[in-house]
Amino acid sequence: MTGAADYDTVLVVDFGAQYAQLIARRVREEHVYSEIVPSSMTAAEMSARNPRGVILSGGPKSVNEPSAPSVDAALFASGLPVLGICYGAQLLAQMLGGEVARTGVGEFGRAELLARSGSVLMDRWELSSQVWMSHSDSIVSAPEGFTVTAATAAVTVAAFEDPARALYGVQFHPEVVHTERGQDLLRRFLFEVCRCRPTWTHASVIASQVKAVRAQVGSSHVLCALSGGVDSAVAAALVHRAVGDQLTAVFVDTGLMRAGEGEQVERTFLQQFAVDLVHVKATGRFFDALAGLTDPEEKRKVIGQLFIRLFEEVARERKDARYLVQGTLYPDVIESGTADAATIKSHHNVGGLPAEMSLDLVEPLRLLFKDEVRSIGAELGLPAEMVWRQPFPGPGLAVRVVGEVTPERVEILRAADEIVLEEIRRDGLDAGLWQWFAVLPAVRSVGVMGDERTYGYPIVVRAVTSEDAMTADWARLPYDVLERISSRVINEVRGVNRVVYDVTSKPPGTIEWE
Repeated sequence: MTGAADYDTVLVVDFGAQYAQLIARRVREEHVYSEIVPSSMTAAEMSARNPRGVILSGGPKSVNEPSAPSVDAALFASGLPVLGICYGAQLLAQMLGGEVARTGVGEFGRAELLARSGSVLMDRWELSSQVWMSHSDSIVSAPEGFTVTAATAAVTVAAFEDPARALYGVQFHPEVVHTERGQDLLRRFLFEVCRCRPTWTHASVIASQVKAVRAQVGSSHVLCALSGGVDSAVAAALVHRAVGDQLTAVFVDTGLMRAGEGEQVERTFLQQFAVDLVHVKATGRFFDALAGLTDPEEKRKVIGQLFIRLFEEVARERKDARYLVQGTLYPDVIESGTADAATIKSHHNVGGLPAEMSLDLVEPLRLLFKDEVRSIGAELGLPAEMVWRQPFPGPGLAVRVVGEVTPERVEILRAADEIVLEEIRRDGLDAGLWQWFAVLPAVRSVGVMGDERTYGYPIVVRAVTSEDAMTADWARLPYDVLERISSRVINEVRGVNRVVYDVTSKPPGTIEWE
């Protein structure tokens, strides 16, 4: 994705915390473009991007560790406004002469913040408010020239600032919803300190990406990897607006989709957009490629590589096709690993891509978050049932079968998943959920049905609430809904004799099982 130079930009420096993405998303909510950059980027490289300000994210390490990530000290003398959050605040304090130490008293979860008057970022805050903390080290003393603007019962320096140099630090996490006035603080930094313009809107993103896609592909033919999910659908609709009949959408039927999804994809894009659609039926090839594989990373990479090979085959039939559109999002890129962020899982369309490809990638959504993609999809005219479709992994049901993927297991899972979807929707619970689905662990357990011993698969029901998929809480579904799901799955899906409900949040778990 290109075109970010058209907007005021705030850089979010990533110190290895998955929360860096959440900070960037909160900035975007104020219609200011944000971009995550590695801590290895020099101050000169940051300045070359003409940002209005820089935010230093949290991180899992201690600033006192020899291997802890740092930042170019020249940043603090560059004149760019800087806001340090948690680890970022500790690094700011330490590098400018303050003291950071492990006092033996950490803070995790909610804490009472006592604000002091005269703060730029906490202007007119109540004396006491609730904030979210997550730190073992503490800022013992602020650097010379800084004013301490807040404290808690456990730490004397919970916020500090030097407005003359536009340098600010907060020990708490304003990006987390549990911090009562966190968004107010970010808003003050963006508009009062950085003087940003709120021009990052859905309409402006569409316009800039249409322009960027046209500049990239010229008159060449373009293929779009259409999976049926909202990401690839929005990418296809956006590129279609840019290049019209230069686009061919390629829908690969992997045999790993949910019930009825293939038909919906064809109906939407043939009827609504009149796109040239190639339907590649490759169920057998995917099951053959997955045979014997149990490691989730291997499964994702095998699927990603086979996807690309299939698209290359279609491209050879259309000899002028040089580009492949993918619905890659920012979370895909971050979770697949960056210089500082650990790899959580390789996404089939990022870490799963083969090293050599004959097609150049077009990724108009690569720097967008899921909520932004949905809004853009609605603006482009996609039907609501597709725009608000719950997230579904690119590898499909292959990563919801925990273990080897076989046609039998996928059919069992697909039938159970359809029941879970139906029962959640029946009570109107889907509006409050981020995702809800079934998982099939490839193990068997003993059961009794009709006075006979059974040896069947369990089905795990997973339902979570979330705002951005970076964190999630397990949904408190009513018992009667869980009872209906269990009864129907066991009675209607042959080969299942047990249903369980996953009550794990993210973290420590992930939303998907693989």
